[in-house]
Amino acid sequence: MTGRPPVTDLATWQKARDELLLREKAHTREGDAIAAERRRLPMVEFDGTVEVVGADGPVPFVELFQGRDELVVYKHMWWDGAPHQGQCEGCTHIPWHFDDAAYLNARGVSFAMLTTGAWDEVAAFVEFMGYRQPWYSVRGVDEPVGGEMGYLTSYLRDGDRTFLTYSTTGRGTERVNGSLGLLDMTVHGRGEAWERHPEGWPEARQAGWFWRTDSDGNSSWGEDSRPVPQWTRPGATPVTTLGRQGHCH
Repeated sequence: MTGRPPVTDLATWQKARDELLLREKAHTREGDAIAAERRRLPMVEFDGTVEVVGADGPVPFVELFQGRDELVVYKHMWWDGAPHQGQCEGCTHIPWHFDDAAYLNARGVSFAMLTTGAWDEVAAFVEFMGYRQPWYSVRGVDEPVGGEMGYLTSYLRDGDRTFLTYSTTGRGTERVNGSLGLLDMTVHGRGEAWERHPEGWPEARQAGWFWRTDSDGNSSWGEDSRPVPQWTRPGATPVTTLGRQGHCH
């Protein structure tokens, strides 16, 4: 039987599991130590009165805190003029896995989505996807509110003063994506080429190979594909183009 771990008895499995647990606990403790250093990073003050555009029109950025002291945002990449299926499949991972900030709110932290898309396009996309978190357009707004997208960023408020405290991109954004964490617990993992796979495992593919599918559910990054969650949305139909022009920003 290929593509499977060896079969053993429960006692042998438990011994191997306990050995791996020692490494897992060391990994957790190192993560705690890194988080402690993250909290000690210096911060950058910026003008919190800069305006962003949301469902109620232009508002000062400081209002995104909703009266709380802390704010976490995800900066969603955007393809200008592209239809829903053409929007960023990687960034779709983040809002789809985080639908309710109640636990953050209870800890005094607000959450919002930012993007460089024009608000009329963004509003239609948010409605189609059924997202519940507040979204805002930061088109034309400089860092640290606007700037490059694809980041998780945290801010602190002290009265009317606002500060940038932390930002991460790439795999640093995975902490929001529960599906990846669960896949890492499975035998075949994410099925991505960068992972270590024993000989005989299913052939690995490029990172994110399962993020887009065609209307039949087959992995596809072609013109007939959508980001996976879109196929669950009311009115989603087969497509023939991604409608992308220029660059994602």
